[in-house]
Amino acid sequence: MGDARAASGTHALKRSYERSGQASRPPSLRVTAIASLTPLEELDEDPFLVDSRSQHAMCARWAAERGYVVTRELLVRGLRPDHRSLWADVEAGLVDLFVAPSRRVLERALASVEEFTAECVRRGVRVETVGSAEPSYDAQMKARVHRRLSMPTAGYDGR
Repeated sequence: MGDARAASGTHALKRSYERSGQASRPPSLRVTAIASLTPLEELDEDPFLVDSRSQHAMCARWAAERGYVVTRELLVRGLRPDHRSLWADVEAGLVDLFVAPSRRVLERALASVEEFTAECVRRGVRVETVGSAEPSYDAQMKARVHRRLSMPTAGYDGR
């Protein structure tokens, strides 16, 4: 079935409008950023897929460069293309496009990229990939990711 974790779309939308000073008019395009939920055990072999914070940050930079606003962040693994968490904000008119850092992230996040893309076309929602190079991770960067992900209940947020 896949696993889905998301930031609240409507609250994030409101905060984004307030921060940008556009409370009276919404931005031109509202974006859902998709990141892969990859187990910490895979950190050594594929740190970028484990580092969901960097994935979301890459999507946020991409959106900001275009004047778009990220209104929702999804953190998923093997999610079915028809899963409600993908489409709730689209159906509510709160999302105009999906973005992921790369096709590789989409392939890990979704059960079928092809079916998801077809559903996006059917619903008239764009899906984009950032296409930037993934960061290189040295031992120190991997250690930071490990600490952040292994101690979330201790109040450690990685900063």
